[in-house]
Amino acid sequence: MIPFRTSAAALFAAVALAAVPATAVAHDGSHPFENCTEAYDNGYSNIAKGDEHYGKHLDRDNDGVGCDQPPSGFVPRDESDDDAGTEAGAKEESGGGTDLAETGGSDTTPYIAAGGGAVVLLGGGLMIAARKRRENR
Repeated sequence: MIPFRTSAAALFAAVALAAVPATAVAHDGSHPFENCTEAYDNGYSNIAKGDEHYGKHLDRDNDGVGCDQPPSGFVPRDESDDDAGTEAGAKEESGGGTDLAETGGSDTTPYIAAGGGAVVLLGGGLMIAARKRRENR
């Protein structure tokens, strides 16, 4: 029984590691936030309709303003960074910026991770079946 537990633990660890990259998606600022928690974490609240960060799913009361109830510890982003951003933006485009690289995740990333997990599960199942078959001989 112990080899089965070891195989199951290795299989579980492989599936968990395959799912982790799918969850790390950076917000690049050119689309609506997934939810208000993400908006608040990035310093955005009271997102007006027409703003690039606005999404109908963020405006539960349909008043044209999304994420209009920030939590008590909310810290708004520094607006002065946007004004001085032209010089910093030029540095980033030329490769001189100090920001971290984006993750490169897309809408298909979860499906690719799920496919990888399915392959790992199938391989683990085949290993277990082969082991049981050898034991029964």
